[in-house]
Amino acid sequence: MQRLFSSFPNGGPGVGLLLLRSAAAGVAILQGVQCLIGSPNPPPQTWVSAALSIVSAIAILIGVLTPVASLLLVVTVALFWFPQRAAGVFLDTISSCLIAVNATAIALLGPGAFSLDARLFGRREIYIFDDTPPTKP
Repeated sequence: MQRLFSSFPNGGPGVGLLLLRSAAAGVAILQGVQCLIGSPNPPPQTWVSAALSIVSAIAILIGVLTPVASLLLVVTVALFWFPQRAAGVFLDTISSCLIAVNATAIALLGPGAFSLDARLFGRREIYIFDDTPPTKP
């Protein structure tokens, strides 16, 4: 997983990535929940789109498997609109495109230091101790 990212930035860039992840995930979760409860009998396409949207958004929010979850979110945003508009969609096309672009940016930039990916797959320091006894001259 570490190969997918050059680094896990912290500080200002890390907070920026956290805000980007939070915004995209928050809207995706709201959209998924609205699709599930907004219509009395949603078709199977809506159920699948909403469930995938909620699961991928939660993964993005906590920062686990971020590139995969972000690309899955891009696909689910497209499923809300194609082949037909899902029941209960409150986002317009421009907002949906913005969420898809944000999710693509997250997939390309990585999760940042404030994520489970950074904790699980981040850079590590390896200490090598010399256990050999000292030799007498």
